[in-house]
Amino acid sequence: MLSTFKIFIYTTPIPFSSSTPPFSLFHTSLVNSPFITQNPNEANLFFIPVSPDVSTRSLGRLVKDLRTNHPYWDRTLGADHFFLSNAGIEFSSDRNLLELKKNSIQITVFPTNSGNFVPHKDISLPPFNPSPFALPHAPVNNTTPFLGYLEWDGETESSLVNELNDDQDFVVESEPLDDLGRLQNSKFCVYIYGGDVTWMAEAMSLGCVPAVIMDRPIQDLPLMDILRWSEMAVFVGTRGGAGELKKVLVDISKDRYERMRGFAVTASQHLVWNSSPQPYDAFHMVVYQLWLRRHTIRYGRREMV
Repeated sequence: MLSTFKIFIYTTPIPFSSSTPPFSLFHTSLVNSPFITQNPNEANLFFIPVSPDVSTRSLGRLVKDLRTNHPYWDRTLGADHFFLSNAGIEFSSDRNLLELKKNSIQITVFPTNSGNFVPHKDISLPPFNPSPFALPHAPVNNTTPFLGYLEWDGETESSLVNELNDDQDFVVESEPLDDLGRLQNSKFCVYIYGGDVTWMAEAMSLGCVPAVIMDRPIQDLPLMDILRWSEMAVFVGTRGGAGELKKVLVDISKDRYERMRGFAVTASQHLVWNSSPQPYDAFHMVVYQLWLRRHTIRYGRREMV
């Protein structure tokens, strides 16, 4: 992959900028990587380097310009192109936006907006922790006095959070003073889907198994083509509240828990962003997902309106 996979970056009138760390890290790493080619005829994929928060109107005009000024878009109706997006693209009657939505690879940040993520082609970037710990290896045979740990913003009203806060088997912190110790002393790290997940990689590296609270099936987990999330995380619905969550976690056997913990520790290295990319880190795993999509699917023109 490293020697043969090539990406061509268009020159666009809209300069790239983003204050979202995963986007800026991915963009900087990509433009300075050996995957870039200046010859579009040897490219496997084409990158449209627009800011992730650019308006849909501007995106539509840009795709129209690419179609008019370059021969590459119409070859696959955009299926071998990719772009970054904060909120995703909603369906539109504009042909250019429709092709971008249905065909092109959208890269966004986990978690994404419901309905704006197409699982068979889109990619979600692993979250970035602005204050990562200096991580040791996960302790072996660690005795964990807490069943679960939840980091909460301290403001959002949640009956689930209130119930967990009243249960001595769970630790709920809004301004953690000792994240590392709390994580090491918890079997499961509880995430409310749509909430803060920036600490996910660090928690997993310490052997804290993710327990994700969700109100719908999750289709945008980071690196879904690579990581076996079902074998290293627990997914629990919201209806049963804290009681259902606790029952599910307590019922997990010791053997199953140890397997999940081992998978989580191993997988954590693939979720880490580095200012200078390292083998098998988040940047290289995202590029690998792009490589998997190099054989494109073209939608017929009759589907366009």
